[in-house]
Amino acid sequence: MIKPTLVILAAGMGSRYGGMKQIDGVGKHGEPIIDFSIYDAHEAGFEKVVLIIKREHEDLFRKNLTDRIEKYMEVGFAYQDMDDLPEGYTVPEGREKPWGTTHALLACRNVVKEPFCIINADDFYGKDAFRVMYEYLTTEIRDDKYAMVGYECINTLTDHGSVTRGVCQQANGYLTHIVEIQKIVKKNGKALYGAEGEWKPLPEGTLVSMNFWGFTPRIFDECAPVFENFLKDNIKKNPLKCEHVIPTAVGELLDEDECSVKMLSSRDQWFGITYQEDKPGVVARLAEMREQGIYPDDLWTE
Repeated sequence: MIKPTLVILAAGMGSRYGGMKQIDGVGKHGEPIIDFSIYDAHEAGFEKVVLIIKREHEDLFRKNLTDRIEKYMEVGFAYQDMDDLPEGYTVPEGREKPWGTTHALLACRNVVKEPFCIINADDFYGKDAFRVMYEYLTTEIRDDKYAMVGYECINTLTDHGSVTRGVCQQANGYLTHIVEIQKIVKKNGKALYGAEGEWKPLPEGTLVSMNFWGFTPRIFDECAPVFENFLKDNIKKNPLKCEHVIPTAVGELLDEDECSVKMLSSRDQWFGITYQEDKPGVVARLAEMREQGIYPDDLWTE
């Protein structure tokens, strides 16, 4: 059996956070959230992890993360390079912002050759999410049948500002539509989107994508023209900030009947860091999990 790979999106700039939250310590011994995700994935059966990073950050990731896990997981890197664009396109002068997670996904097209799960570096997904995804990737995955783990929108919001989420619609256990909605906030226990004075509620129980996807390498061939079409339509309109994200890419593929996406459920609750103010709550929750015995005192001791 070909073992699936864990792929982690870790090349973001962390502009709202004010630093590299991908490797910012939140555990007892300074472990970042990504450490807990790799640990949970390893427990579920994953034996290889590929980190999508900026090339200039490799030494930081080796020092703060991969040097201590290489005894347990095979580690690889893929580099999200701003200049890695389709023929005929160049980086606009003055652009510093990455091209988004669709572009990051394509960065590992020459590295990942097997079914894989892709996640964010700064989100905590829970052990059960990795278990259900690993089972799917080793029993059901096909080139035209992908998967995602969805989370209730209200449980993914922060008290410290607005967020963007891929809001999902489903039928018979399959994703039918997904759209990125910006400026979603939590007010009085409800998920609202829009703007001050014009807030609209999202229905209770609405599921969103937190970038927990299961794919085969076919996704690279499918997303390459999607990303190129995005550049064609947007690079001149918004040269410094336009970006394309995986939920939007999947939504376009669904609209064209290029694939199906099974909705997987998890008993665990997501949490993560968007703003610096979110960090103390994450630190407290991980400490509580250690006290409950969910995690050992040191994740990577023999």
